[in-house]
Amino acid sequence: MMDNKTLNPFLAVWLHPKQAARYLIDHKTLGFAMMIITICTIISLPVNFLDTGEILTWPFLIGVVLLSPFLAILGLFITAFFPWAIGKLFKGTSTYTDMYKVMSLASIPAAAMGPIYLIWFVVSPDTLLNTELAFSGTGIAIFLVVMLLSFALGIWSFVVSVAVVAEAHQFSNWKAFFTLIIPAVIILIFILSLGALIAFLFFSNM
Repeated sequence: MMDNKTLNPFLAVWLHPKQAARYLIDHKTLGFAMMIITICTIISLPVNFLDTGEILTWPFLIGVVLLSPFLAILGLFITAFFPWAIGKLFKGTSTYTDMYKVMSLASIPAAAMGPIYLIWFVVSPDTLLNTELAFSGTGIAIFLVVMLLSFALGIWSFVVSVAVVAEAHQFSNWKAFFTLIIPAVIILIFILSLGALIAFLFFSNM
């Protein structure tokens, strides 16, 4: 059994996400969750530079480093609302603050892509910045490995989300799964419906 008073959430979240979530709920503040988001956002920044090309200037880099954590922190206030609110329909017990704290943990696996892209840039910068080279020779092998790692980390980030939502709401993983899926489906239906409406109005006026 892990010591929940001295647990390192950056390490524990990989194999013990529920213990990491309980640690944040019981022992850490909202500011600590914001610190996790800030660190993970900065670590993951190399992923966002894939298609920027020649605009990688110092003012641009400094602006992104300063602005990205703020937007991520603000975005989580919106993102955390949905599993908190939908979870209440399943008789979940989490507070909104606790949900924000535990949802910050899902950013840790996703942030691991940052160092992977940085290694890619060091090993083969041409294949990272040039799409044609990425799909030729050894470039395609590197590309496939990176995409496989990206897919695996994305899946694990979702698994972590399910686990921490279940812990925060004190209900089953299945309820946590649907707590996350339901708002995603609703948003997808809304976007598709809006797109269909815009397309209908556009073509009807041609």
